[in-house]
Amino acid sequence: MSVPLGIAAATALAFLPNAAASATPATSAPAPAADGPELSYVVNVRPGHHSSDSATKAIKKAGGTVVIAYDKIGVIVVHSKNPDFAKTVRAAKGVQSAGATRTAPLAAQSSDDLATRQVLTEAEAKKAAAAATSGQDPLEPLQWDLPAMKADKAHEVSLGSSKVTVAVLDSGVDDTHPDIAPNFDAKASANCLGGVPVQQGSAWRPVAGESPHGMHVAGEIAAAKNGVGVTGVAPGVKVASLKVAEPATGMYYTEAVVCGFMWAADHGADVTNSSYYTDPWLFNCKTDADQKALVAAVTRASRYAEHKGLVNVAAAGNAETDLAQDEIVDDSSPDDTTPATRTIKTKDCFDIPSQLPGVVTVSATGAKGIKSSYSNYGKGVIDIAAPGGDSTAYQTPAPPATSGLILSTLPGGKYGYMAGTSMASPHVAGVVALIKSTHPHASAAQVKALLYKEADATACTDPYDIDGDGKVDAVCVGGKNKNSFYGAGIADALDAVTK
Repeated sequence: MSVPLGIAAATALAFLPNAAASATPATSAPAPAADGPELSYVVNVRPGHHSSDSATKAIKKAGGTVVIAYDKIGVIVVHSKNPDFAKTVRAAKGVQSAGATRTAPLAAQSSDDLATRQVLTEAEAKKAAAAATSGQDPLEPLQWDLPAMKADKAHEVSLGSSKVTVAVLDSGVDDTHPDIAPNFDAKASANCLGGVPVQQGSAWRPVAGESPHGMHVAGEIAAAKNGVGVTGVAPGVKVASLKVAEPATGMYYTEAVVCGFMWAADHGADVTNSSYYTDPWLFNCKTDADQKALVAAVTRASRYAEHKGLVNVAAAGNAETDLAQDEIVDDSSPDDTTPATRTIKTKDCFDIPSQLPGVVTVSATGAKGIKSSYSNYGKGVIDIAAPGGDSTAYQTPAPPATSGLILSTLPGGKYGYMAGTSMASPHVAGVVALIKSTHPHASAAQVKALLYKEADATACTDPYDIDGDGKVDAVCVGGKNKNSFYGAGIADALDAVTK
């Protein structure tokens, strides 16, 4: 999961993706009572075109301009300079909730993954290639994460089906990379920034200087087994790019996330991966009028995707936090202006999308098979675990692997290491893709049931002293088959293709 811009200009509003959404060109809106910075909002109404049309009048009267309306789920993306827009439009007939998706389009953010980019050197690549055995891609000896979940054994049985697509909601995917190009699904890819899907000009690709996060995630899922570079968990399936992170700041805003889920659902994807939380709030509280609207909008989009048969997989986060405790101190929100310390109640406040109903929430493990030092956890919150990497000093892999981080693809044909629950989630998405390949007619609920049933039950690590200083760093609760560190256990790729 990354800790991720400003308001994306509505430059492609004439592009009509499908009947699920209607794009409305910018029109003159009545002057609001007060003028402020232009912000983006979501306005939630009853699903259906008529509801969106009815709300549009109230939106314009309140000083808003409709950017796009997702009629099937009743979510309307709006821009407004009226500081009282949300408060005003909430009082309108037919509006169920409304809220600003940001506080201000300001400072750049950085990833909270252990290593943002640690590029593999030529010398390391040559050494790995020399250690590769028959049937392995050249860099596979450095991928300790594959045998950790029996993916290497699974590949002897099946690489997955090319009829299955995993949509990566992230910072963009370089589909020219030799390990990605063979498996890339362009039809299911789009740029969703600002909430409006755009395909022209391969808009789903990362731009120069942008985070390699999405590219790393894509390689973990479906890097081709083609004698080049690394191998993905499901190297025979397709991967699509849904760009939802702002290039300059790395922010994942609600309108882009909603667009990502909707596009994936309507364009043939089978699985989504979300290795982020939706900015600017680490936790969105239903007791806050703005944040309540954001929870509702993303919930509607993710549920729509699941009802269309998709399995949604998401990272649990990297704050070393027990997400099941009654209260959590959040000192990082909002992360697009000046954070203020607040204490949130977990019964009312959620990390989205990872804590939404139906979403598979993933914690991270390291090379020794125990919870990664940074990984969030929580009884009843974590559904399953998978390799996400850890500090090599804490969890050192067996040779010939040398780094405790996860090796995968980077833009420009490169390879490098990263670690985080961001890396654990795509490992599970890859296993889900293998299950879907084995059981092509299984529903989302059936696929998830198999995922949990086939996971390798993993008992609590007790005591958990990851840095060896004699102090307990986290307390795991629960039994071997369901606990706060590993959920149902560690995802098993071999069972995914044999059972």
